[in-house]
Amino acid sequence: MKVVVFGMNHRSAPVEIRERFAVADVGPALRKLVDRPEIGEAVLLSTCNRVELVATTPNPDAAQHVLLDFFARELAGGDLPSKSSLRDMTYLRVGREAVEHVFRVASAVDSMVVGEPQILGQVKDAYRAAAEAGTCGAVLSRLFQRAFATAKRVKNETGIAERPVSVARVAVLLAKQIFETLEDKRALLIGAGDMIEAALIALHDHGLGSRRVVNRTRAHAEALARRFDGTAHGLDELDALLPECDVVLACVGGTGPILTRERIEASLRRRHDRPLFLIDIGVPRNIDPAVHEIDSAYLYDLDDLQEVADSNEEERRREVARAEHIIVEEREHFEGWLVALQAVPTIRDLTRRAESIRKGEVERFAGRLGLDEPRRELLEQLTRAIVAKLLHAPVSRLRDETDREAGLIRLEEARVLFALDEPAGSGGRGDSDEPEPNP
Repeated sequence: MKVVVFGMNHRSAPVEIRERFAVADVGPALRKLVDRPEIGEAVLLSTCNRVELVATTPNPDAAQHVLLDFFARELAGGDLPSKSSLRDMTYLRVGREAVEHVFRVASAVDSMVVGEPQILGQVKDAYRAAAEAGTCGAVLSRLFQRAFATAKRVKNETGIAERPVSVARVAVLLAKQIFETLEDKRALLIGAGDMIEAALIALHDHGLGSRRVVNRTRAHAEALARRFDGTAHGLDELDALLPECDVVLACVGGTGPILTRERIEASLRRRHDRPLFLIDIGVPRNIDPAVHEIDSAYLYDLDDLQEVADSNEEERRREVARAEHIIVEEREHFEGWLVALQAVPTIRDLTRRAESIRKGEVERFAGRLGLDEPRRELLEQLTRAIVAKLLHAPVSRLRDETDREAGLIRLEEARVLFALDEPAGSGGRGDSDEPEPNP
C-alpha cells in the first residue's frame, strides 16, 4: 500500500480553474471514491490555493486514472474541455514524495506565502471531515498526525513565519513594532486596489480595531470596506479622518502627493503629537517625503518596505532549508512506521505457515511412532521450541526494519523465500521431502 497525492495548486493551475473544484460537503464524494478497488483511504484538501486528494493505493498507476476521473466527474462535474487539459494542470506524488508533500503543505513550506498560519487549520479540517466520513483509516490517520507534529516542530524550531515577505505584511509588521498592539488602533486606507486589499487582510489578521477606507470612487471604497467590517469615505473627508487614525496606508492614483507636510502637521496638532504611522505604497508617491522630518510621524515608502521584504526573503530561505530538514526526519519516521505496519501480515503468515507445517509433521510422525500422550506432548514442546528458534532471527529483522525501500524489498523477499503466497503443501508432500519413519 502506497501513499499518493493527486491535485492542483497555485503553481499548476490558475484560480479560475481551481475554483471549479470547490466542494462544500466532501463526505459523499470521498465515500464514493474509496468504493473503488484502487483506493483504500482518502482525504480531500480544498483551499483557495490548492485542491488535493491524499489517498492510499496498492497500484499508483491505476489510482492516477481513477483520481483524474474523480476530479473531472465528481469535483468539477465534467465542466472542463477535456481530461488531457486537466492532466496538464495536475500532479501526482507517490510514496516518500507524497509523504513529504503533505508535511510541506501542513508546515506552510509549500504555500504561496511561505509560513502563513491558516493552512494548518485547513489541513486539520480536511482530516477531520475525512474521519467523519469514514474514509481515513490507520495509514492516513498516522500520516496526518505526523503532519501536525511536523508543522509544530517547524513553527517552534524555525523562524519561517516570523519574517513577512509581502510588502503589505511588512508594512503591518512595522506598524506592530511601533504600536506593540493594533487591537486598539484605527487605520485609514487611501485607495481601493489590490495593495490596499492585501494590507487590509494583514491588518485584519493582526486584530486591528478599526478600518476606514477612503477612495475617489466611493462605491469602490464601500465594496472593500464591507468585506472587512470597515467604513467607506470620500477623499473630501480626509482632513476630518486623519486626526482620528493611528495608521495610514496610501496607494491611490494621482500626479502629486495627497498628504502634504502641512496636512500631516495639522492632523498631529489635533492628535496632541501622538505618533502617526504612514505607509506610502503609491507610484507616484502619495505622501510628501518631507513628512520624514516630522518628529511624531513615521513614514515608510515602497523602497523602504521592499528593502525589508528582500532582507526577510533571504532570511526566510535559510529558515525553509531548516524546515526541509525537519520534514525529511519526520518522513523517515513515518516510513519506518509504515514498513513495520506492512511487516505485520508477513510475520503473521510466516508464523502461521511454520505452525501449520509443525502440526502436520507432529501428527504424521506421532501416529507412526505409536507415541503415548506424555511422549507426544514432549514432541510438541520440542518442535515448538525448534520452530520458535528458527523464526526468531527472520521475524526480528522484519519487525525491526525501518528503511522504507529496503524494508519493503525484504518483506517481498521473505514472502517469496517462504512461499507465503502459495497454497499450503504446494511445495510437495506435506511441505516436506523427508522420508517417513519406519514403524
